[in-house]
Amino acid sequence: MPKRIALVVMGVSGSGKSTVAAGIAAALGLHFIDGDGLHSPESVARMQAGTPLTDADRWPWLGRIAGRLADELQSPRGIVIACSALRRAYRDRIRVGAPGVRFVFLDGPADIIRARMAGRSGHYMPESLLASQLATLEPPGAEEGDAQRFDIAAPPEAVIASAVRWAAVPFSANRPGTRPA
Repeated sequence: MPKRIALVVMGVSGSGKSTVAAGIAAALGLHFIDGDGLHSPESVARMQAGTPLTDADRWPWLGRIAGRLADELQSPRGIVIACSALRRAYRDRIRVGAPGVRFVFLDGPADIIRARMAGRSGHYMPESLLASQLATLEPPGAEEGDAQRFDIAAPPEAVIASAVRWAAVPFSANRPGTRPA
């Protein structure tokens, strides 16, 4: 296993980020943070009102995400953060603040995501913002070698197990879905 693991479990709202990130963290004995808790109160209020965030709203939040990922004093063994990280620019912002971070991309059919969102309660992100998130999403491509796609149609336990196996292998220039640290 790598010396220290810093993972972002990413995807649109309803893709299972919090569930998968918490499962990975538990399996690897790492600290877990739900990135939603790092949003400003103003951003939470905007989302509750059904208003999509702007990039200006997101930059400070992404800085807080990167800061927590890079904080080796608080999380010496590593950390897993659930964070949408929908655009390449957002992931690049995180990479600048947290070198060596890797991304677990949760992807799947919109109907599965809609059903999950409709079935949950107490979350501030309304289902009405899913279309905005899907339009914003820039899936990590092959050039983003520190990201791996996982299909949310599989049961969460299977996604967690696959992500744990992937995260436990150090970066290698010869392995698809990885890049040298």
